[in-house]
Amino acid sequence: MMNQILFSGVIGLFLTLVGTPLLIKLLARKGYGQYIRDDGPREHHSKRGTPTMGGIAFILATIAAYFLSKLITGKPPTFSGILVIGLMAGMGLVGFLDDYIKIVKRRSLGLRAKAKMAGQLLGGIAFAVLSLQFADNRGNTPASTKLSFVQDFGWSIGPVLFVVWALFMILAMSNGVNLTDGLDGLATGASVLVFGAYTFIGVWQFQESCANAQTLTNPGACYEVRDPLDLAVVSSALMGACLGFLWWNTSPAKIFMGDTGSLALGGALAGLAICSRTELLLAILGGLFVLITMSVVIQVGSFRLTGKRVFRMAPLQHHFELKGWSEVLVVVRFWIIQGICVIVGLGLFYAGWAADK
Repeated sequence: MMNQILFSGVIGLFLTLVGTPLLIKLLARKGYGQYIRDDGPREHHSKRGTPTMGGIAFILATIAAYFLSKLITGKPPTFSGILVIGLMAGMGLVGFLDDYIKIVKRRSLGLRAKAKMAGQLLGGIAFAVLSLQFADNRGNTPASTKLSFVQDFGWSIGPVLFVVWALFMILAMSNGVNLTDGLDGLATGASVLVFGAYTFIGVWQFQESCANAQTLTNPGACYEVRDPLDLAVVSSALMGACLGFLWWNTSPAKIFMGDTGSLALGGALAGLAICSRTELLLAILGGLFVLITMSVVIQVGSFRLTGKRVFRMAPLQHHFELKGWSEVLVVVRFWIIQGICVIVGLGLFYAGWAADK
């Protein structure tokens, strides 16, 4: 069973290592280069024209890796895995349209705000509604109407409020990754760490599944998750695909993921959290994305209320650039912060299991 995880990760890594330079050549030939804001850090002006929409590479690699791992092992896809991949692809499509309009119109703003929001809402609602269908023989659907931290807790909030909650998570994470994607390799490397964490979580939940309660030493600490192993397969495919893409995306980047990639990654993270019953834990596992998003909220809120800025520039990574930190220094230190967030998150996940024992 675990071979699926290994195959999906290796295939995803291989496909982006080999496929990304081909995409770079194609995008460069068509002149699909990044538009750089004039009000950003001066050092970024040299990046103008670097091929963007690189998220296409790891989206396609993830999809291929997932289904090829199924073909190789003879295991069927699950509804949970397909839903997370579908959410990733749907958010990626919205980002692709945004990137394409930026390039064609030669402007820093792509889709109109209402059109972009409508696309994200459409994809998020479709995921949320479908995730409450397809119950297995234990009655578990891919998602649950209960809130979750390391597993479900409390009362059911009902399907309507669940859809609202799922939309909030999807929009928050997709836009959080989008805000983080401002320096070479920053969002890609941070995403690798979180997808690695979700690979571990999926494997652990599979081994401690309530479906295997008769063979567990402590059935009270089991997990009611519909397809935990397949979520690990998806996570591994994403981790491998992002790691291969990082080879070309790290400083000096040969390609940017664009909104195509950042919205897709955020959607995938939210989908994994919802389907693995670790919704609130995602705020810790993806702590860097939360921190950078909050820096924008604080900056905008402070300026509107007092007319003063808290940071030299938001998102947070640009504040440190303007303080004199080199781009590579900011990226590596922010990766360290993200690594600490993952360690803390996994520690809390394990502690939740141990406490139930």
